[in-house]
Amino acid sequence: MVYDIKEYDFNKNIKEIISNNIRKYRKMRGYTQEQLALYTDRSFEFIRRIESDRGKRGFSIETLWRISIVLGVPLDDFFKEEEKEEVTF
Repeated sequence: MVYDIKEYDFNKNIKEIISNNIRKYRKMRGYTQEQLALYTDRSFEFIRRIESDRGKRGFSIETLWRISIVLGVPLDDFFKEEEKEEVTF
């Protein structure tokens, strides 16, 4: 996806977008937070906070890289915002 830089909203919370995507892809793979924590060598509490704090908790690129490998999701997919479906009547 290519953005028109003049129209891109840099006020979006990228950490929240990433956190939402981590949760989405984890559930798609059928993993629990405990399993993701185990496979990424992170604590359950750390994974829980990443997903539940809506981007308020920071995490390293290494952690995101580990999650990417475990879930089999390319890194750039975590930065993509879900497109809202437009409902027309």
